[in-house]
Amino acid sequence: MSIKKKHTRTRAQESSGAIERLYITMRHLFNRGFYKPMGVSGETLRDSLLILRPEIYGSIAEEKIELQGLIYVIDRLPYGIEECRFINLTSDEGYKDSHFEPIIPAKRRRNCYRIDDEQMNIEVTRGRSEIYDVLTHLTFLYIESHKIMKRVLINEEGEVVRDWQKLETAVLKGGKLSQKEKEIALTHTANFLGRTFEEVSEVYGDFSCKEDENRFLKIIYYLGKGAIAEHLNEYKRLISFSPVLRERLGHHIHGEVWAERIKSVLHNKGLLQRPIHIISANMHSVMNTLYAEGALVTERKGKTTFELFEMLSNSENSKMRLKVSKKAAANGMTYLKDESGTNIDVQIFDTQLLPKGSFYAEMLESNTAEMPVIIVMDYAFGEQAYETLDELLKPFATANKVELLNVDSVSIMGKAGILEGGKGDIMIPTAHIFEGTADNYPFKNKLKKKDFEGDGINVCTGAMITVLGTSLQNRDILRFFYESTWNVIGLEMEGAHYQKAIQSASKIRGSINPKVEVRYAYYASDNPLETGSTLASGGLGTTGVKPTYLITEKILRQILT
Repeated sequence: MSIKKKHTRTRAQESSGAIERLYITMRHLFNRGFYKPMGVSGETLRDSLLILRPEIYGSIAEEKIELQGLIYVIDRLPYGIEECRFINLTSDEGYKDSHFEPIIPAKRRRNCYRIDDEQMNIEVTRGRSEIYDVLTHLTFLYIESHKIMKRVLINEEGEVVRDWQKLETAVLKGGKLSQKEKEIALTHTANFLGRTFEEVSEVYGDFSCKEDENRFLKIIYYLGKGAIAEHLNEYKRLISFSPVLRERLGHHIHGEVWAERIKSVLHNKGLLQRPIHIISANMHSVMNTLYAEGALVTERKGKTTFELFEMLSNSENSKMRLKVSKKAAANGMTYLKDESGTNIDVQIFDTQLLPKGSFYAEMLESNTAEMPVIIVMDYAFGEQAYETLDELLKPFATANKVELLNVDSVSIMGKAGILEGGKGDIMIPTAHIFEGTADNYPFKNKLKKKDFEGDGINVCTGAMITVLGTSLQNRDILRFFYESTWNVIGLEMEGAHYQKAIQSASKIRGSINPKVEVRYAYYASDNPLETGSTLASGGLGTTGVKPTYLITEKILRQILT
C-alpha cells in the first residue's frame, strides 16, 4: 500500500512540475514574440505536455493518433487552421473593419481571420488564459501531425506509403465524395492512423461542419502534409505574437470598456444606487426562470417547470426562446450585446418591473427604493474573470462626482469538473485553491448543501481548484488533491480570479460593501478521474438543465427575499 502511494505521489509531482514548466515557458515565448512549435524553442512545451499527458488529449504520448482529443481541439480552433503554416496571435487590431471575414470556432468565442493561404490570425481579447488555451491546443495538434508524418513517410527522399497517396487523391479531388469514395479514403486513412475502420467512421461525422462534410480527411491530410514539409524541407511552422498584443496584455483594456458601458447604463436608468446583485452565469437561465412561465402560458400546460426549461434548451425551439426574450425586454430586462471585445454579453434586470403577480415578483418587498437590480454577466474565461469583475466593482466617475456601486452580492454559477460524483451533480465550494501557486481563497458561501435537500440531486461540498486551463487536466494531480487533506471536490477555471476581485474591492479598496455576500455553485460537466467521462467525451445534453435551473432558483430566492 505504501509503495503504491509513493508511486502515485511521485507521478503527481512530475505532473505538477510539467504544468509549472508549461506556464513559465509560455510566458517566456510570449515575451520573446515568436517561436517554432516543433523546433528547439518549442521543445520544452512539447516535452512538458507529453509528461503531463492531460486527460483531454488521451493517447498523446502513444504512437496511435488521438481522435477524441483531436475533435475537442479542432472545435476550439478556427476552421482551416491545419492548412496554415503561420499562426499569429493578435489583439483587437481593427480586422473587423476589413474585408477579412471573421472565423469563430464552434466551441470558443474568439474572432479569427484567414489572412492568406499560409497565415491565420487569432484575436486574443480574454487575457493570458486564452493564450495558454490556444498554445496547448496547437502543441497537441503539431505533436499529432508529426505522428502522422512518421507513419506515412518511407524515407528521407520523400516517398510515402500508398495509403497516404490514396488519401491525398480523395482530398484534392474536391467536392462531395460518394459513399464508396469516402469509405475507400477512410480505409486507407485508418491504416496509417493505427485505428480501425469502425473508429474513423464513427468520428468522421463529428468533424463535419457546414463548410465541409469531409473535414476529417482534410485535417488529417494537411496536418501530415505540414509535418512532412517541416521534416524534409525545413518549412517550419511559426507561432508569433503581435507587438500590440504584447503591449496590451494585462492592462484591462477590454475589461474597462466593458465595465464602463454597464455602469453608464445603470447611471442613465437611475439604478446605480439601488441594491445591485451580480451573477456570473449563462444568458438564459436567469431570464427563463423569471419570465418563461409568464411568456409561455400555452406551451407550459401539462408540463413541469423543468420540462419547460428542457424545451427551451432544445435548439429547435427558437420561437419559444424569442417569446421569452420579448417578454423579458418588455418587463425590466436590458440586454447589452458585447462591443468591447471581451465576448461577455450582459443582462440587467430591474426587478421593480417584473410582471405583476408572477412568482418572483410576489417575493419582493413593497419598498420600491430597495428593489434589487440584477446584473447577469456571461461566462468569463480564466484570468479574464478577474479583469472584468475587478473593473465592474470600481467606482463610477461622472462629470460631477465619483459614485460607489451599492453591491449587495456576487454569485457565480458555472460548470466544472467533479472528483466525487458524475455529470449533472452540484458542487458547493468553501474555498478556491489556485493551481500552481500558493494562493488560496477561503470564503463564506451563502449557498449551502442543505439548500438543495429534497431536490433529488447529488450535492457535495469542499474546496475547488482553479486550474490554468481545462486542457491541462491531469488525473494524477487531481487524484492527489482528492485523496489529500485539501478536501478538493472539483476543478474549474475562474473561481479564484473572481474571489480575488471581490476581496480586493471589498477588503482592500473599499469600493464595495466589506460584508458583500458571495455565492458559488457549480454543476458537473465531467469527471476527469473517470475514463470516458472527460470533457472530450461529449457535452451534458439535457443532463445539465436540472442542476442549472436549481442553482439559479436558489440564487434568485436568496436575492429576492
